[in-house]
Amino acid sequence: MVPQPLAYVRDLLRGLEAPWFLCGGWAIDAWLGEQTRHHSDVDIAVFHHDQRAILDLLPGWALVAHDPHVPDDTTQQWDGRDLDLPAHIHVPTLASPLATSTTLKHSAFEFEFILVERTGRGQIHHRSPWGLPAIAPEVVMFHKAVDNHTPRPQDEDDFVALLPTLDDAQRGWLRDALAEGHPWLSRLG
Repeated sequence: MVPQPLAYVRDLLRGLEAPWFLCGGWAIDAWLGEQTRHHSDVDIAVFHHDQRAILDLLPGWALVAHDPHVPDDTTQQWDGRDLDLPAHIHVPTLASPLATSTTLKHSAFEFEFILVERTGRGQIHHRSPWGLPAIAPEVVMFHKAVDNHTPRPQDEDDFVALLPTLDDAQRGWLRDALAEGHPWLSRLG
């Protein structure tokens, strides 16, 4: 059974005219087929060149975008300007500090779109056991490792939960992708 926050986001994104897929901690849980820890939000990856589809899907919604041209603490409504990478777009709840207008629609659950580049190196996402598109588990763990040189507690929890389910090819890919000296290398075998 798909947890309520994911079901909500899935239903909201049914009309999105672009591919999307879970990333972050919820993607790990989707691969495991169970919720293993608390998540503060839902991370959804969308290709950078498809960012306009988000605005088209959610007119009148509270959308707060961050990229290298705006400060991290901005609460300004995204006006649809083309975002440069790295970028993400928050869809806050009314209780969120990012919610600055009561006239805009707000999400029932915190979630954000992470804009990613499309590369020609094969498909990085597949259908998870929950039936939702999700970034491949080894790729999710690679991004958690790269984004946080010292794994955060939730990244370590995700790694510990996921490690027994990775096959030899996935372990090899992650081992080859991680930087020398990363603390997960010794546990990948």
